[in-house]
Amino acid sequence: MSMNVAFIGLGVMGFPMAGHLQKAGYQVTVFNRTTAKAEAWAKEHGGDFANTPKLAVEQAEVVFMCVGNDDDLRSVVYGEEGVLAGMKSGAILVDHTTTSAKVAKEVAEKAAEQSVAFLDAPVSGGQAGAENGVLTVMVGGEQSVFDKVQPIMAAFSRFSQLLGPVGAGQTCKMVNQICIAGVVQGLAEGLHFAKQAGLDGEKVIETISKGAAGSWQMENRYKTMLAGEYEFGFAVDWMRKDLGIALDEARNNGASIPLTAMVDQYYADVQALGGGRFDTSSLLARLDAIHDKK
Repeated sequence: MSMNVAFIGLGVMGFPMAGHLQKAGYQVTVFNRTTAKAEAWAKEHGGDFANTPKLAVEQAEVVFMCVGNDDDLRSVVYGEEGVLAGMKSGAILVDHTTTSAKVAKEVAEKAAEQSVAFLDAPVSGGQAGAENGVLTVMVGGEQSVFDKVQPIMAAFSRFSQLLGPVGAGQTCKMVNQICIAGVVQGLAEGLHFAKQAGLDGEKVIETISKGAAGSWQMENRYKTMLAGEYEFGFAVDWMRKDLGIALDEARNNGASIPLTAMVDQYYADVQALGGGRFDTSSLLARLDAIHDKK
């Protein structure tokens, strides 16, 4: 497999995702704002790295991106040294960043002006999913473009779905984060309640996880939550960014998501406790802190 691809952004998600592409036989060139990170990736995985987004993508047939937010996306896509300055006509640009649907449509329009196809393709599965190559990918764009890229994305995903035109992938990711927020708050309250009631948390979860209360969050996070450990996965700061995008979109489309708005404020409380880099299960830390003040 000799296809040239590029990967822009080597954070906790992008670093392993790009590695899976290289391992699958693609010729990968990476770019990261911190060059040392790109050098470390090349040393570990054997691919190449470039000093600018433009240089990284010049030979690529498909370019993948995974950066922080709307502004980060614009910073690597536009400008004289940006991605679009280097991409060749007929190439495909795939953005795995969680952004607003608005910026996805904006970038798609700019890409189309130079005959570059675009897919917005946010992912779910967290750092562990990226490292294990089992992410879920939510995609917006044209069917023909998706069909070309889907086999490549299979290097780091176990499922990908085209949801509609550009922007649909980001909108689906908003649904994903809305659902997670409610589940995590429910689990946090359940564990807090069990603790206050004098129940053995381990036995409670062993029991209720076998029934309708079971969830991915319960299975994968209850032990660390009971231990008061919150260094395992997606950070509160990033979750608030994502929930903010969802709340903005809800204001635009008229959706009523009061639980999401409430949990967003609970995460603000966690940030105020110094937990901005805690993982999202740290909603329990907020409840414990409230109890300790009584």
